[in-house]
Amino acid sequence: MPEPMTTSPAPSITINRDLFSLDGEVAAVIGGTGTLGGLMADALAAFGAKVAVLGRNPERGAAAVDRLEKLGAKAMFQAADALDRSSLEKANEAIAAELGPVTVLVAAAGGNHPDATLPPGADFCDIPEEAWRTVSDLNLVGGTLLPAQVFGRSMVVAGKGSVINIASMAGITPLSRVPAYASAKAAVINLTQFLSREWATKGVRVNALSPGFFPAEQNRKLLYNDDGSLTPRSESIIGHTPMNRFGVAEELAGAVVWLASPRAASFVTGQNIVVDGGFSSITI
Repeated sequence: MPEPMTTSPAPSITINRDLFSLDGEVAAVIGGTGTLGGLMADALAAFGAKVAVLGRNPERGAAAVDRLEKLGAKAMFQAADALDRSSLEKANEAIAAELGPVTVLVAAAGGNHPDATLPPGADFCDIPEEAWRTVSDLNLVGGTLLPAQVFGRSMVVAGKGSVINIASMAGITPLSRVPAYASAKAAVINLTQFLSREWATKGVRVNALSPGFFPAEQNRKLLYNDDGSLTPRSESIIGHTPMNRFGVAEELAGAVVWLASPRAASFVTGQNIVVDGGFSSITI
């Protein structure tokens, strides 16, 4: 007789106001000193998580912690370089000592490089290899791989956790002018799906969040002229977006809290959650 199939027991979930509560969770937000990363840190704190902001700028880190504490959260800043494994390992140990073991990881480090962005009329074949590698390392290695290995290992050992990788619309659609960034973010989505399969039975959920077009430091020059008017690229983007506008950072809050919640998103893994005002719904 074949052995009976065994499955992991489904959690008991009560549908009430506490469904999205993050009380007892410890969140590490890499890139939490930036615009979108900072908003995600705020959202997690507002729903009860203890939050560690990780970044390279102590002044911004201190400002983020002050903001989080005003929300009533227990928070800390930890200097860390997402491209340095030992730096992330030290951060993981420091967070565990001060706030407790990390149960939510938001990997929000990333960005582009001017030399890997194609001006109108430029030749793809002229993109410098070094610039391409810089973008790939920043978004895939530092933005996803190393944080997942360092913090994910601890989550697997503990048997619980939620990893939220920050991808992009560019990872779904090969947008013009940013081939290196788009390729790296496509790899982030693929790696997210791989890890979700590897860790699904180990209590760790892995998902990606792909924002549409949200003006932030890294893309402001692509979206706005020096006088504040929209660039031709922005006009094209908005014309392709059913909601006829860019997103604002606060509109990512719900998705982040949902993915972090061990109850509300307990059966969600391997997904790329798109928040884009409908941009991806138009194919022509």
